[in-house]
Amino acid sequence: MAPLQLTRADVLASRVRAHQLDRTAGTLADTAVLDLGVQDTGADAGRWALAVRGLDDVAPDDLALVWTLRGAPHLYRRADLPGVAAATAPFSDADAAKRIFDGAKPLKAAGIPILTALDTVAAHMREVVTAPTAKGEMSRQLTERVDPPYLRDCRACKAVHVYEQSFRLAALRAGLELQPDTSPPVLQPIPGFAPADAVPEHLDVVRGYLRLHGPATPQQVAAYLDAPVKEVQAHWPEDAVEVQVDGERRWALAGDVERLTAGPVRTTRLLGPFDPYLQTRDRSLLLPDETRAKDVWRILGRPGGVLVDGEIAGTWRPRKAGTRLGVQVELWRDVPRPALEAEAERLAAVRGTELAGVEVSG
Repeated sequence: MAPLQLTRADVLASRVRAHQLDRTAGTLADTAVLDLGVQDTGADAGRWALAVRGLDDVAPDDLALVWTLRGAPHLYRRADLPGVAAATAPFSDADAAKRIFDGAKPLKAAGIPILTALDTVAAHMREVVTAPTAKGEMSRQLTERVDPPYLRDCRACKAVHVYEQSFRLAALRAGLELQPDTSPPVLQPIPGFAPADAVPEHLDVVRGYLRLHGPATPQQVAAYLDAPVKEVQAHWPEDAVEVQVDGERRWALAGDVERLTAGPVRTTRLLGPFDPYLQTRDRSLLLPDETRAKDVWRILGRPGGVLVDGEIAGTWRPRKAGTRLGVQVELWRDVPRPALEAEAERLAAVRGTELAGVEVSG
């Protein structure tokens, strides 16, 4: 049978539905992005990502913040944490080496397997963090406990400490979570934590990427995970089916094929700079204009994206207006102002303030 032929518009509409950006209400259990994790980088980033998917009122204790994929802080359902630990762990020693970047070289030179090193760091972390502990204090005590191959001479910090990605990727292995809204980060033990023996299907990271960002290639999934392509291929779902997106070979989960041909979707959302929808690794499909893409995905000072019917139609930034919140929007196409104002009102409510106004340019 010939592969299903899809257009860019088909894919974007499908992703909006997969991300549930077209709904007005949802529950903790049925919010799909929590299966793969919601990156919580920036002011109220995680809460806002959930709010634009119709999940405005979540009991704080029902969510947990942990360092996982790419070493970034992600929100998950607290009940899922044992499975999350299993799902986000490196697939192999080679995978672990890739995920900790330059931290792997001295460990390899010393003959220390990378997974063994992560377990060693995790064991020391458990010893140090028996109560809420600031990252700096934990790092100081950790440095005193590990051998030289685990340490780097950090010019930025003007100190010797454990390699950053090794530190972050070991934290959940140690059963530690992050206290929300703390800077510098504060870590604390997860009550009664033990990693799951197997990965629950709904938390499988390869399936999760295909579900939310598919159709995709193994290379794109690997880039999202910071994992080697061959490791992703080894964990490729058996129910992944080949499709063609504007002539390019990709794969989708068989259960998602119907959604891929469901037709246009209508919705306007203000997406945060690190919203899951913007975390796709095929940025050129989402935003073909290279100049605009560089602005949306800049390394520092990243703006949010104005989502209109699957397309990124502009950028936005919050602006303080005394004790209130202003929203500055730059548009690349016509967008109904009432829709923008409704989103801005919701953002102000999530941040616990009032909206000062919406300023539109472009």
